[in-house]
Amino acid sequence: MKVPIVILPFKNLSPEGQQEYFADGLTEEIIYALGKIDELKVISRTSSFYFKDKNLPISEIAAQLSVKVVLEGSVRIHKEEVRISTQLIEVQDDVPFWSESWDRKMDNIFELQDEISLLMAERLREHIGHFEISDHLIDPPAENITAYEWYLKGKYHFKQWNPKDVKQSISCYEKAVSLDPNHIESYLGLGDSYSFLATTQFGPREESWKKSVFYTQKAQQLDPNHPGVNYQMAQMAFFTNANFGQAASYALKAITSRPTFIEAQQFMAFLYILRGEMEKARKHLQLALGTDPLNQETRFYEGYFHYRNGDFYEAIDTFHGLMDANPNNLPAFVTLCYVLMMNGESNKVIEMIESIGRDLLIPDERLGLLTLANTFNEDKEAIASLLYELENQAQKDSSFQAHSYLFLAFTNLNRIDDAFDWLKEAMDKKSSILLLTFSDPLARNLRSDPRYLEWHKKIYPAIPTLSKMESSKKALLDEKTADHYHKVLVEFVDEEMPFLNPQLTLRSLADQVRIHANQLSWLLNKKIGKNFNEYINLHRLEHFKQLVKDPANSHISLLGLAYESGFNSKTVFNTFFKKQEGMTPKQYHTSLP
Repeated sequence: MKVPIVILPFKNLSPEGQQEYFADGLTEEIIYALGKIDELKVISRTSSFYFKDKNLPISEIAAQLSVKVVLEGSVRIHKEEVRISTQLIEVQDDVPFWSESWDRKMDNIFELQDEISLLMAERLREHIGHFEISDHLIDPPAENITAYEWYLKGKYHFKQWNPKDVKQSISCYEKAVSLDPNHIESYLGLGDSYSFLATTQFGPREESWKKSVFYTQKAQQLDPNHPGVNYQMAQMAFFTNANFGQAASYALKAITSRPTFIEAQQFMAFLYILRGEMEKARKHLQLALGTDPLNQETRFYEGYFHYRNGDFYEAIDTFHGLMDANPNNLPAFVTLCYVLMMNGESNKVIEMIESIGRDLLIPDERLGLLTLANTFNEDKEAIASLLYELENQAQKDSSFQAHSYLFLAFTNLNRIDDAFDWLKEAMDKKSSILLLTFSDPLARNLRSDPRYLEWHKKIYPAIPTLSKMESSKKALLDEKTADHYHKVLVEFVDEEMPFLNPQLTLRSLADQVRIHANQLSWLLNKKIGKNFNEYINLHRLEHFKQLVKDPANSHISLLGLAYESGFNSKTVFNTFFKKQEGMTPKQYHTSLP
């Protein structure tokens, strides 16, 4: 079972609040690095960053995210020096079980990121149980530090999700690739930024899409197997080429190379929803919700799943929650309108459309929703006027929303032949939004027509099955070798008492008994049934109990005896003692004859 952990956004302690982008970037690198470890369920960036600048107790954060371990830290940059401090907290005990600080030059920051991630992984393994750790978790993310800094600045601005910041992110990404022409992440950032401008119409649509495609293809040329590349290629295949099969193929490549890629998991759930394969969709959605439960986009897909599954009340609750959090959440607003119409509340939809700001809905979306809502009300006069206007708008090749709403209007008016005729014409124009609406509940009147299944197979080809991962790993030591090293370990610990060293680590103990750290971790957890900290602290505890019983040590405080036994923290000593003995060290001492 995976251990759930969250890495909270590192606090920026740099003078005058500068270097915020660097603190965010460091957090993301560590999230990604620890996410590579199969035995950890690392909460994704969006849900982690939900708590940025929120002064909430660790216990409350842990409860919202259902995690057992919390990592928090801080970054301070002054001139060319950087200080990074971190601590790992066991939620159940509400105490840090490890803390560390580093002082480094900015020019070796890539090595420092890897060092921090590896050390965190080591301490987690010592505390929670066995998993294997590779020699490196983070590869250098750029060829030089300046390009990396511009990339982090670009990413920081893009995450603000507004046209002004997105345009600024483009400038930062361009500076990054000018310094590092092989920096894939910056090309993907440019592709993402121009895609944002195209879809929101804050930039010239056709020109922005061309630039989005150009930069994504540049990234693809550098690494066709990069998960981010394949995710963006999936998006382009769906929304610019109206090619469902190609979109699924790219999305599967993204997930295969990085199963923890939440956006790709969401997209796969979305594709399965469109095909009507709800159980397969549910599995991908649950993976996304498990590691990114507070992401508004993930919650949208959850609501969309409920809608497509016929759970209208659950969908309405989800979309209302999204709208409460962000009244300008356009996808949530539009889909909420769909659900309400299916739930017999078309009048409410008309009221919502009339009351919402005209700058939120593009004209075709507003016109289409009003037309559709009135088809439910059977207002012939309103339908005639709105439908006439909608048909005129739909004649434009790029009016994809109008294409989609005209199709839905025909189906709800039971003009089935007109709906199929228009479907063919619009699909010839690669009108991608029809991929969303063809199987929508609002198009339910088509499903009894034999042409529906023919078109369904054409629009939504079967999605290949992901190859199954090995359910269990081979033991790192065979039984004979495990017995040998168990004996060696017991003899060494009894004779040399390495636990008296408060700086002892699993890796240093492995070096002393001449075994690989991964193998010692396996031996302790699988053969002996204890994680490293439990195993070592039990020996320290027994040594403490011997010392406290010896009258010659009566002049030494209990805490002093704990330190002599190898403990290096009063809190850890007291917590561990009470957990093992059911009483405090003082109570134990008093109970002695």
